[in-house]
Amino acid sequence: MDVEGVARFFRMDDEAWRRHANPWSVWTRFAAIPAMLLAIWSRVWIGWWCLVPVVLVCVWLVVNPRAFAPVSEPRSWTERGIYGERLWLENRSLVPPDHRSVLRLLVSLGSVGFALILWGMIALEVWPTVSGAVLVVVAQLWRIDRFGWLYERLNRA
Repeated sequence: MDVEGVARFFRMDDEAWRRHANPWSVWTRFAAIPAMLLAIWSRVWIGWWCLVPVVLVCVWLVVNPRAFAPVSEPRSWTERGIYGERLWLENRSLVPPDHRSVLRLLVSLGSVGFALILWGMIALEVWPTVSGAVLVVVAQLWRIDRFGWLYERLNRA
């Protein structure tokens, strides 16, 4: 599923985007990464009951974009990043070619991270799981930074 598909799945209207731009929304979504990994890993200890925390994390990820107060004027790094992501989704031609290549690199980095997470979670190996999670987080943080740059650039023009 591409980024637009994810936005459609979460029914991201204007209000949802403004709420998702709240730093609490961004940082608690990042906190969901280790929570999900732990929930999946817990299959070793609690068997099929691990689906309970997995479902709880999934529910949180669906509720999260609407759980916090809306941001009308983006000031913080995360707020500008989410507003920039929305601009990018609405019109990808706004992103200069050199930044498109960086975004493609970040998707690749995140994909490698996700593959490492899968390997680690299937094999129950800590190092690929943690390494993959680090790659995914770094790629996401860098994406937010690039989208924040895009937002600032377009608002200065």
